[in-house]
Amino acid sequence: RMEEYDVIVLGTGLKECILSGLMSLSGKKVLHIDKNPYYGGVSASISPLEELYKRFKVPGPDKSMDRGKEWNVDLIPKFFLATGQLVKILVHTEVTRYLDFKVVEGSYIYKAGKVHKVPATEEDAHASDLMGMFDKRRFKKLLLFALNFDVRNPRTYQDMDPNKTTTRDLFSHFDLGLDVIEFTGHAIALHTSESYLDQPCVETIRRIKVYSESLSRHNNSPYLYPVYGLGELPQGFARLSAEYGGTFLMNRAVDDIVMENGKVKAVKSEGKLFHCKQLICDPSYVRSRVRKVGRVIRVICLLNHPVKNTHEAKSCQIIIPQTQLNRKSDIYISVVSYAQNVASDGMYIATVSTTAETSNPEKEVQPGLELLEPIMQKFVSVSNRLVPNEDGKKSQIFVSRSYDATNHFEDECEDLKDLYHRITGAELFGGSERHQSHSSEDE
Repeated sequence: RMEEYDVIVLGTGLKECILSGLMSLSGKKVLHIDKNPYYGGVSASISPLEELYKRFKVPGPDKSMDRGKEWNVDLIPKFFLATGQLVKILVHTEVTRYLDFKVVEGSYIYKAGKVHKVPATEEDAHASDLMGMFDKRRFKKLLLFALNFDVRNPRTYQDMDPNKTTTRDLFSHFDLGLDVIEFTGHAIALHTSESYLDQPCVETIRRIKVYSESLSRHNNSPYLYPVYGLGELPQGFARLSAEYGGTFLMNRAVDDIVMENGKVKAVKSEGKLFHCKQLICDPSYVRSRVRKVGRVIRVICLLNHPVKNTHEAKSCQIIIPQTQLNRKSDIYISVVSYAQNVASDGMYIATVSTTAETSNPEKEVQPGLELLEPIMQKFVSVSNRLVPNEDGKKSQIFVSRSYDATNHFEDECEDLKDLYHRITGAELFGGSERHQSHSSEDE
């Protein structure tokens, strides 16, 4: 008997689960298959601790770590901006019912060998040791400008056309020094390269605004992180999808993707055929349809102490801007701990990640690892960054990008929005979101 579906999703990574949830919500018949017995794909949370050691072929853990069940270790840890796009999706889909978030305690930046708090409010700016008195005043003016900025109201433009003025010109309009530009661009606007300086400033203004608004919700930092780790998210979306009639098959091999006239027709799994009109998947299911665009190194470190100079934070983000180390890409550190129920009492998980630029990526992350000493145990992974070869409009196969080296979800949201648009023809955040999810049913 043939089984017919509107959409088949392969892999239970976060992006796949979000799309599967959104498709189910909009009334489509969805089948979700994963070759693994666990949720999350490459971005799963690993528990118990023994499983992590096994996965990285590291002997251990020793007896002092015997409460292995208390650990949930993200393979690809990332934080959410409180008013960022992913939180909007969580609220919109009501997946927030299944999750509990905690505010990340601090946001830090590395400068001249030391970790400093990222200033993002007027009070922060005032107390910051990252800038002199005059820079503080100019930075406050920029913050105020970004917070008051409204694309629909040219009176807020201060005589700059945001779609024509470059970010470089915006910064020189406020007369910002190089240090301020560095932390504003990389730790507040979260740009990953310097190219943003020569792009229209409208996007950077939006990012500064989102960061500042996220911060005003919670004061300590703009980031949120789920209690029990990121593994809770795919499961939340899976529950959502199931609630709307989606079907999940876990631990199930995908043998073949059946095409007809260059268009996807069915998925063959363990001898059964499942028909579909559209296919959504991560790169591991369609090796011939993706190409490598780089590599990411991630080092997961287990610690029994908070990171130095972070005010004993039980969770935080640290960014090491590329220029500090003469690199082309920033180094990211995320720290979570027993406070988020992802480690046993008194223990911390710090992950250092960056885009590899040499054939010895471990050496590249050394400056990040030094900030974490002493480290009890390290788990190193280097993975390829894969992107789809085409947009999927012809084949109706839509492939997500591999996860990037950043430790926040902002760039993954761009991929999500892009995928959603290619799949449905509608904008994920276009018009009123409520209306949006219903209008996509007519297509």
